[in-house]
Amino acid sequence: MAMAVTIKNMALTIAFFGVLSFVLGIVAENKKPAQGQPHAVRGLVICKYPYDPTVALGFLSFISLIVSTAVGFYSLFVPYKGKSVPHRALFKSMSFVVFFQIAVWVSLLASGLTLWVTITEHLHLVNNVHRNVNTTCPTAKTGLFGGAAFLALDASLFWLVSLMLADNARSDYLDDQEEDLKGEYGQVLATEYGTHGQGKV
Repeated sequence: MAMAVTIKNMALTIAFFGVLSFVLGIVAENKKPAQGQPHAVRGLVICKYPYDPTVALGFLSFISLIVSTAVGFYSLFVPYKGKSVPHRALFKSMSFVVFFQIAVWVSLLASGLTLWVTITEHLHLVNNVHRNVNTTCPTAKTGLFGGAAFLALDASLFWLVSLMLADNARSDYLDDQEEDLKGEYGQVLATEYGTHGQGKV
């Protein structure tokens, strides 16, 4: 039997992958070597880098962030308890609009930075033969993995806030719909009662 889609489940999934992306990014930052060891060979410099899982951790952090972002976006518009709410009802809330836009842009920035620094590190490790004898065998700039990790964590937090605001807007819309139905039902009853009352002699 499939697990029911609930706001709690969505929030836990967003938080889990957001924190996972953050942890992986921090570990990648700590594992990244400051530089490689240059070796001169026939007018060339071959950079020897110690083995480290930085690139793999970077890609895993990126994938975790994408999952957190995708679930965050999906969680805002999926029907809960079989009750669907039109998108316009959510975007009537200015607070929701603001945090939704922040979540989107922070997610894009975090994913872009994570992917860029991971690819940069990979290129340094692969292209390790240099004609410049003065090369210092660099790696990706220190601090970028850590910065991307904190942005990933921020993105997941903004998705959680957006989910909370969407839930409030959804509840307001459903309450208004229920009141409208009660009003229409009351009018129908009053009309029927008036019709039956007039029919009596």
